[in-house]
Amino acid sequence: MAEAKLIDGKAYAAGLRKRIAAGVEALIAEGGPRPGLATVLIGEDPASQVYVRGKARACETAGITSFEHRLPAGCGTAEVLDLVAALNADDRVDGILVQLPLPSDIDPRRIIGAVDPAKDVDGFHPVNVGRLWTGETGLVPCTPQGVLLLLRDVSNDLSGKKAVVLGRSSIVGRPVTALLLAADCTVTVVHSKTRDPAAICRGADILVAAVGRPAVVGADWVKPGATVIDVGINRTAAPDGAPRLVGDVDFTAAREVAGAITPVPGGVGPMTIAVLLRNTIVAAHRNARIALDKSAI
Repeated sequence: MAEAKLIDGKAYAAGLRKRIAAGVEALIAEGGPRPGLATVLIGEDPASQVYVRGKARACETAGITSFEHRLPAGCGTAEVLDLVAALNADDRVDGILVQLPLPSDIDPRRIIGAVDPAKDVDGFHPVNVGRLWTGETGLVPCTPQGVLLLLRDVSNDLSGKKAVVLGRSSIVGRPVTALLLAADCTVTVVHSKTRDPAAICRGADILVAAVGRPAVVGADWVKPGATVIDVGINRTAAPDGAPRLVGDVDFTAAREVAGAITPVPGGVGPMTIAVLLRNTIVAAHRNARIALDKSAI
């Protein structure tokens, strides 16, 4: 069997960003505001600082105004809530992203719940979660939406396909499940208590792996010709001791069986920030009450 088609998330994300930049200029031409994204970073977590800088650069290239807010780790819940309330009331801000994880003394549920659902570009607010599961219009979590965009790029008609989601986290597994159900897939969720997960995964036309365990999915978990989306990002060491990133799927082995597969890095990862920008322009259109043709982005 020939090697699986490589699903190039980096290339798709680059094209999406170009379409978003064009969409921003079109919105302004229609009399709308320049979209604005506010990021809130609490503490000094190095990885979070890298992510926030990346989001600011992405906003700049897309023509989206970026507002960065940094608070010290010991600021307290009340100070964070006050900042979120101010951003909710700021007409320049269409999207609010509170960078996770938060310091251990701050309850993320209180902070996420305080964000205006219309500005919740992470898609984590309970209102947006409910809208996703009931099929109503809302803002969808970025990584799951990126997964669906890549799947539709492989096959626009997902109706009737058997999909297995490996993992049930609230950030990826559950929203991906909801999106696949909305696309008329027949969906099974495999998790830590599932019996014989390999056998269930082998029956999938679409396999989405999101468990955070390096190379847990081997070739014997993959149905011949299946589409495999690897959401995992695991930091490990190469044989020579150098650090490297690997997914939840044994890429080399699975590629010999699958029909299409995402690499790590370069697969789902680049889609997350691109979809964040997409959510921001969607929110800007809704907040300005200007219709958006989603097919353009």
